[in-house]
Amino acid sequence: MSYRDRDLRRADQPTAATRRVEPMEQREEVVERGDSRVRSVRVTCAVIDVVCWVFAVVLAVHIFLVVAGANPANGFARMIESWSAGVSLGLRDLFTPASATLRVLLNDGLAAVLWLVIGAVLTNLVTRVALPAGERHYWYRRRTVA
Repeated sequence: MSYRDRDLRRADQPTAATRRVEPMEQREEVVERGDSRVRSVRVTCAVIDVVCWVFAVVLAVHIFLVVAGANPANGFARMIESWSAGVSLGLRDLFTPASATLRVLLNDGLAAVLWLVIGAVLTNLVTRVALPAGERHYWYRRRTVA
């Protein structure tokens, strides 16, 4: 084969610039991790946890402001006091010691703890009712010793 034949054969073959590239069949595979029910239950539990924690934090901030002796005429202190009155679960007058600081500490402190307990119980119930047994998270595991 001469150099001229080789050059002619190269001229007949398409180059990378002239080669037609066939598009590959594009398939997009959607991989869903977990069941949508599992995801929605976990989102619901997260929302319940956040709401209960926010209520507990509002009550804790109110306790801090009262114990620290914040000015009750201040706008922020009034706002926190009104929010804490709304989330106190009706426990504002459960304990009535003579000291106003101790009264707020006991009543709002109990309400804050109850909000955390309510959140834990609700998320536990939602998880037990809505999730299959394999998807639940356990706080402990019982082991049987053989």
